[in-house]
Amino acid sequence: MLDQLLPLLVFLKQTWRRLLIYKTLLFLNPSFVLKRLIWPRSQPRFPDSFAPSHGALIAEKASPPGPVSVSEKMAPVPTPGLPRVVVYFQSHHNPDGSPVSILPLIQQPGIRLTHLMLAAFHINRKPDPSQIITLNDNVPAHPSFDNIWREIKVLQQAGVKVLGMLGGAAKGAFAKETLDSEDDAVFELYYGAVRDMVRERGLDGLDLDVEEPFSLGGVIKLIDRLRADFGKDFVITLAPVAPAMLDVRRNLSGFDYEALEVMRGRDIAFYNCQFYCGWGDCSNPVLYEMILMHGWAPEKIVVGLVTNPANGSGFIPFNVLATVIPLMVGQHKKFGGVMGWEYFNSLPGGRERPWEWAQWMTRVMGADQTMLPEVIAPVGKIEAPPAEEKVVEVDADEDGKGEAPLPEAFEYHSEGLAED
Repeated sequence: MLDQLLPLLVFLKQTWRRLLIYKTLLFLNPSFVLKRLIWPRSQPRFPDSFAPSHGALIAEKASPPGPVSVSEKMAPVPTPGLPRVVVYFQSHHNPDGSPVSILPLIQQPGIRLTHLMLAAFHINRKPDPSQIITLNDNVPAHPSFDNIWREIKVLQQAGVKVLGMLGGAAKGAFAKETLDSEDDAVFELYYGAVRDMVRERGLDGLDLDVEEPFSLGGVIKLIDRLRADFGKDFVITLAPVAPAMLDVRRNLSGFDYEALEVMRGRDIAFYNCQFYCGWGDCSNPVLYEMILMHGWAPEKIVVGLVTNPANGSGFIPFNVLATVIPLMVGQHKKFGGVMGWEYFNSLPGGRERPWEWAQWMTRVMGADQTMLPEVIAPVGKIEAPPAEEKVVEVDADEDGKGEAPLPEAFEYHSEGLAED
């Protein structure tokens, strides 16, 4: 009985939330709200006029493929530029101080890396403007990053989009005293530092990892300025926790991602959704399918995974992913792709061969639902450490009025130099 009632309960909850959003937006753009209300039910919830017009795919300038006739038994025809393989690069040095090279991501065979997220850029409230932006613990011009900037240029020449990840677990980038300030002079000071860093380093875009309260008006203002300053080809992404795509209370960012998509979806290439650290589970496709049922386009959702149990809770063994990911790809011809946090110790190769994660994901997403045995278990069965995790519920509180439970904070080390 509960299984039969669940779809109805989800529909009623979604309808109520949409009405609240329409009420908020009615005075901003009445014609758009009316258009949304009468939009044919066969169309996506987010109309074409508000779909990403630039940067959503790697081949941004390519025309969409024409209709293709396929057998019902065949897998859906893939869209150019999809699915994405996104890798976060946040630990830049080995314990001995030697740099971690990212060149194998384009040199090793069988890897189709689409985006590299260089992490993590922080905003610091410093009197010296040259000290406002740091990459992990040092300014971007620090000699320890010289090798990174050289290798990034090589990746870009190979067609990989390199974005800077702004924010993350370290608070301050999106605070009321920095980018969310109502004082225009304060905003310009910190935004100007971000803009100048992007220009100086030649980044292809920014990934906004908002893990602190940030107003909807503040994130819209930031996106608008980035688009105005860098043009239509600049790639803007965000990194919400997966439940935030369903419920505004279950996120770290403060603003409603659904409202943001309605208002600025055309400027957002995709969302790197975190299905780990207590914010979701990818051992089955249930949460992912719930997000799509809520109205999100599959090409806008990138499934975020931890690449090693040491990088956070929620690691999914490869033998499980070898079943789940092909199901997603086979069900949705515009499957947005996968994201890995993070590169330096990615399994199955570990520190010695961290590129094998991207290699494995490329093979799995490019294959049909029938997987070859060597693809299913590339290094044997990899077991995750025991953890008590559950799939996110539609409503954790019985009456719908309580506060959403928050997972415990996850502490990670910025350079991966902690003792093993």
